Amino acid sequence: MKKWIAIAAASLLGLMAQPAIAQDMQFFRIGTGGTAGTYYPIGGLIANAISNPPGSRACEDGGSCGVPGLVATAVASNGSVGNINGVAGGNLEAGFSQSDVAYWAQTGTGIWEDQDAIDNLRLIANLYPESIHIVARRDSGIASVADLKGKKVSLDEPGSGTLVDAKIILEAFGLSESDIQAEYLKPDQAADRMRDGQMDAFFFVGGYPAGAIAELASQQDIVLVPVTGPEVDEMLAEYSFFAKDSFPADTYNGVSEDVPTLSVGAQLVTSADLSDDLVYGITKAIYNDNTQRLFASGHAKGKSITLDNAVQGAGIPFHAGAERFYKEAGKL
Repeated sequence: MKKWIAIAAASLLGLMAQPAIAQDMQFFRIGTGGTAGTYYPIGGLIANAISNPPGSRACEDGGSCGVPGLVATAVASNGSVGNINGVAGGNLEAGFSQSDVAYWAQTGTGIWEDQDAIDNLRLIANLYPESIHIVARRDSGIASVADLKGKKVSLDEPGSGTLVDAKIILEAFGLSESDIQAEYLKPDQAADRMRDGQMDAFFFVGGYPAGAIAELASQQDIVLVPVTGPEVDEMLAEYSFFAKDSFPADTYNGVSEDVPTLSVGAQLVTSADLSDDLVYGITKAIYNDNTQRLFASGHAKGKSITLDNAVQGAGIPFHAGAERFYKEAGKL
């Protein structure tokens, strides 16, 4: 990331003496999530992949394989809901969202039923599965979702997809926010509170391993609370965007057995108002062979960002530019 920033800065300095080239440069903001989660580092990888500042070496010469003239940045945010609102309001060109939140926003259902549907919300790609983490102190006595009753539990910040799913899970197990001592913190803040003995558990929805949780597990004994049982089967019947998932043993220090949970899809969404050619170029850059290798080596979840996964579990319409690419690739 630092190397890319230096390249971009050098390009910008060069542009001061070349105003004609500056007209060809376009900025592209990608809303991600908190810096301790998974959206932010993956967003950084994607921003690097699709960027091609003026003066960059050509892809075939070992340079950027991104969209010519595009300078993309990963922007830290509150998460899915905030990103969708940012895209709808024109403050972001694209953003990460959980598949469930994107579906509700585009159709005006679920958590969006009292708001206007964002009917021009479009999908660029389904990226990877996001697992529902419920992290608890090992000495808290929490072994199931039902055990959260009466405990100090962080549900993540307003505007996050995690908060949405946390409420659904609590309800499925007969609990509500009033049954717990609810707080609304990002995972790194919740982890800090847990280290200080001021937090019993917290929710986080994201790809594993998540940095804040991995760091916490290296310093304190934790458990991952299983999300399983007949309550989950009823949830799956009602909310089709959830899928059964599990954390492999040793994903986090001290968690030596597989732990069942649920997942939703992590998606990259945008507005239908964006140029078809631009979104086509962005999608093509993401699934370039060179980019795929960078994803696989850049983050544990990067290996899941594949062309086959891109069109799975869409939920909302693809942007016309992305759809054109996938049809050319034989995936739609």
